[in-house]
Amino acid sequence: MTTPRTVLITGGNRGIGFAIAQEFLAQGHRVAVTARSGSGPEGALTVRADVTDAAAIDAAFTEVEQQLGPVEVVVANAGITRDMLLMRMSEDDFDTVVDTNLGGSFRVVKRASKGMLKARFGRVILVSSVVGLLGGAGQVNYSSSKAGLVGMARSITRELGARGITANVVAPGFIETDMTAELPEAQQAEYKKSIPAGRFASPEEVAKVIAWLASDDAGYISGAVIPVDGGLGMGH
Repeated sequence: MTTPRTVLITGGNRGIGFAIAQEFLAQGHRVAVTARSGSGPEGALTVRADVTDAAAIDAAFTEVEQQLGPVEVVVANAGITRDMLLMRMSEDDFDTVVDTNLGGSFRVVKRASKGMLKARFGRVILVSSVVGLLGGAGQVNYSSSKAGLVGMARSITRELGARGITANVVAPGFIETDMTAELPEAQQAEYKKSIPAGRFASPEEVAKVIAWLASDDAGYISGAVIPVDGGLGMGH
């Protein structure tokens, strides 16, 4: 049995974030999600927040703390893409993606660390991507932001590891979400050919790995990058 914890997941209103929230709820945790619109699964507390706004993040945490208690597990999942070839990518296309994906994770983890230090317990889980390690044409902004999470988790581990706080990165590959469903059939088949497992992952497969990292069993794992990609990015 794992100890019930207060869990906050950013971007928990759809896709992988929604599945992560469902998994933590199924395991008996107290779950809150941040969302700019929409809401998390039934049973989760949904708070409005934009991860690019530190004041909004602070207010969201305060609301969660009042309703569910101090946040013990934070899953930084909120992210955006603005894919474009390097030559055509504007400063804004780059800055916006990095500020949301990397800056947003920084703001959320910084606010979460206050309560974790006090409790001498914390689980920080950063949702990266196979693209952060493998690279992706047209994704200089996105892959940079996702690769940056690795350095963030490892620095947090060195700073806070002695206080009962772990920080890890999960790097999903291709996942069955609304985004991949919109890809043309031929393109989907092409992608599946490059994945040793021969298929996309379900969001639940990613969620279960994240929930395990937050569990009592994973207390000695920190600064790790755990791929959930069917072998696509092996060795990266």
